Amino acid sequence: MAPKLAFAMAADKTRHVFDAAAIHRLGRCCQVLRSAPLEEFASPEARAVLSEVEVLVTGWGCPLITPEVVRAAPRLRLIAHAAGTVKYTIDPAVYAAGIKVTHAADANAVPVAEFTLAAIIFANKRVFELRDGYRADPSRRSSYAVMDEPIGNFRRTVGLIGASRIGRRVAKMLESLDVSVLICDPFVQPGDPVLQRAELVGLDTLMARSDVVSVHAPSLPSTRGMIGARQFKLMKDGAAFINTARGALVEEGAMIAELQTGRIHAVIDVTDPEIPALGSPLYDLPNVFLTPHVAGATGTERLRLGEMAVQEVERFVAGEQMQFEVEPALLERLA
Repeated sequence: MAPKLAFAMAADKTRHVFDAAAIHRLGRCCQVLRSAPLEEFASPEARAVLSEVEVLVTGWGCPLITPEVVRAAPRLRLIAHAAGTVKYTIDPAVYAAGIKVTHAADANAVPVAEFTLAAIIFANKRVFELRDGYRADPSRRSSYAVMDEPIGNFRRTVGLIGASRIGRRVAKMLESLDVSVLICDPFVQPGDPVLQRAELVGLDTLMARSDVVSVHAPSLPSTRGMIGARQFKLMKDGAAFINTARGALVEEGAMIAELQTGRIHAVIDVTDPEIPALGSPLYDLPNVFLTPHVAGATGTERLRLGEMAVQEVERFVAGEQMQFEVEPALLERLA
């Protein structure tokens, strides 16, 4: 008999994740209890679904799967998370109950890496400064002055903080450019394949040598505020700082102070808190390109998340090894 499946996520945040074809595939390998996702686990209706569910497909906005929820779902065997990190969704009780967990972080890594590559190219080219200069001076005199500076992507150095799945994708993508790549990650050991295209260095060395610094480390207690005033002061004049990882990795006050000197530039997609306070200099500084956490999957890019979750459910039902299972030891190192 096909296992019983339900969804748990915020419907308004997961639009486009599952198209008709994906839902059809899930219906072929599972019995879908209800098409509308659970957005809470406390109501009698939700408890009735939990009492039967064997496969729970989760996503953005899924309520925390607590020990109480695990007890309410005695038949649950798989949580397939159709989003990036799953560590803020599940309690350790999930693993204690023998429930397998898989996620779609690899699918979410694709657009983040693409966004980062575009940001690196634009930052080295000083595209945002050139745009603003051209708007202010249509004669192009100010634009020509910037073009005469040592800008561009030829023979530049890009520093990647973190050899995560995204950091590694970016390193691979940078092979198409004539750039040198530095990488900082305490978990990278000699012989790691990423070192075939990147030089392993310490954080301070990376900050000092790079023309562009891009952050791809996970948010852990040990990494909170790892990039502070000393690191920002080490950056070259005219260098750019890109953060598509987590705002908590950065001492925001120190970053803003250095940006206010006009000495460096930044492309900032993530902040801490998630939305900067009204009046934050990040909204107005001319050398900051601020985006509202859009590097990850948006619009049709979300279909990759659903596709990866469906594939994992199909493998699980067929008794095959899943490709993106999250073991308990790995959970702590996830972003």
